[in-house]
Amino acid sequence: MKIIIIGASGTIGKKVTEVLQGKHEIITAGSKSGDFQLDITSPESIEAFYEKVGAFDALVSTTGSGHFGPLASTTPADFKKGIESKLLGQVNLVLIGQHHINPKGSFTLTSGILSEDPVVNGVNLGAINGGLNSFVISAAIELENGVRINAVSPGVVEDSPGFFEYFPGHEPVAMDKVANAYVKSVLGAITGQVIKVF
Repeated sequence: MKIIIIGASGTIGKKVTEVLQGKHEIITAGSKSGDFQLDITSPESIEAFYEKVGAFDALVSTTGSGHFGPLASTTPADFKKGIESKLLGQVNLVLIGQHHINPKGSFTLTSGILSEDPVVNGVNLGAINGGLNSFVISAAIELENGVRINAVSPGVVEDSPGFFEYFPGHEPVAMDKVANAYVKSVLGAITGQVIKVF
């Protein structure tokens, strides 16, 4: 399979790349690193990226950022920045990518635990993750040519100790378990699912 991994240099992306490499053709991409660079907040950049890469069998997105901070001081601009990156960025990867993906291909997006298990300062990411999950569930019934779509929703991962203090009482998730959720989405048969890893 020809698999695109966007965000391949990040904590989760690196692990997913490691697990899938060697068995498949892997195309890595990111904002500043990888085989190709793109700006997921720009539909024009996404379109240009797909034109360069050509037809593909699967796309894994482990990219996108959101605002983390107190609700009382969060501005509309802060909120919009997260929406345009992690939410719309990943949605646009699918909206544009559906016209480039091979029949029976798949999209795997990344949401997260905060849509269901909130923490202080996480309102923007909670909203984004919930939006992504709903998009995946809805898009699954309309994608054509047997194309599948799922989201992986991880908790705080063991390789990101810098985030532990923001998730008090949360059990860090093993990286192998997180990576296997992406493998299940890419190589399995499910669609319209939010694969929870927490």
